[in-house]
Amino acid sequence: MENDNNSAEMANGFGTLLQATINHLEDLRRDGTKYLTVDPSLLAALTQKGSAKSLIPTPTPPPGDRVGLSLPKKAEVPTSKIEVPRPIDPPLIATGGTALMGEARAAAFAEIRERALQCVKCPHLVSTRKKVVFGTGDIHSPLLFVGEAPGADEDLAGEPFVGRAGELLTRIIQAMGKSRETVYIANILKCRPDTAGQSFGNRKPTPEEIQNCLPFLQAQIELIRPRAMVALGGTAMEGLFGKLEDGITKLRGRWREFQGIPVMPTYHPSYLLRNQLVSVKREVWEDMLQVLERLGEPISEKQRNFFR
Repeated sequence: MENDNNSAEMANGFGTLLQATINHLEDLRRDGTKYLTVDPSLLAALTQKGSAKSLIPTPTPPPGDRVGLSLPKKAEVPTSKIEVPRPIDPPLIATGGTALMGEARAAAFAEIRERALQCVKCPHLVSTRKKVVFGTGDIHSPLLFVGEAPGADEDLAGEPFVGRAGELLTRIIQAMGKSRETVYIANILKCRPDTAGQSFGNRKPTPEEIQNCLPFLQAQIELIRPRAMVALGGTAMEGLFGKLEDGITKLRGRWREFQGIPVMPTYHPSYLLRNQLVSVKREVWEDMLQVLERLGEPISEKQRNFFR
C-alpha cells in the first residue's frame, strides 16, 4: 500500500511538472520563440534506463490528447534543439460582432498597432527592418486599400505607399474625389521583405510571412469594417484569399467577397509604372469606377471619360 501511495505521489508530481513545462512552452511559443536549446547530456540522462523518468508510471493520455515534444530514442542524436510548433493565432480583437466607434475603435487600433510594432514572428525581417509599416488613413473610412508589403521608402518612413508607386496611388485616390486622409491604406505584410542588404528592390512575401502577419490585417479590417476594399495586385489577393488559380489579369474587375466585404482586385500601382499603356490605365480606372458605384458615390462625366 505504501509503495502504491509513493507511486501515486510521484505520478502526481510528474503530472504537475509536465503541465508546468507545457504551459511554459506555450508562453514561449506565443511570444514567437521557435527553438529551445537543450543540453544533450540532459537528453541522454532522460533516455537512459534507471533515470527518474523510468521510476514514474506512464499515464495513458485521453483520446485526442497529444504531447507536443518527444525525446530522441538514442542519446547520441547530435541535435540540441527542440522545435516549438508555430501557434495558430487567436483573433487579435474580440468585438462580439459589434462595431466599435469613436474612442473605443481608436483605442483598439492603438493596441493592435503596438502589438505589430513589437512583433518578432519573422526574425529575419526583424533583423533587417527599420520600421514596422502598420497602416495610414481614416480608421472610419468606408474604403480600404490593401497592398503587398513595404518597400525601401516605406521601410524608412513607416508609412505605406510613399514611394513612386505610392505617389501614383495617391493620384488615383484623388481622381476618385478622395484623399489619403479619407481612406485607409494597409499592406498584407507590415515589414519590408529582406533583400540581402539591398537598399532598393523588393521580393514577394513568402506564405509563412503572410501567415504570420495576416492577423494584423484581419484585425484592421474587423475594426474598420469598410463597405468596400481594393486589393492592389496578385499578392494582396493571395494574402486575403489564399492561393488562386488565376492571375491578377483575369481577376481584376470582378468583385470577390472577404468576410462579407466586397473586394475589387486591380493592378498594383508599380505595375502601372512598368506598363504605360493607356488601355491598362483605363482598366484600373474602370475598377475604381466600380468601387465608387458600390459605395453609392456620384461619378462625374469627367471621371467616366478618363483615359478615353
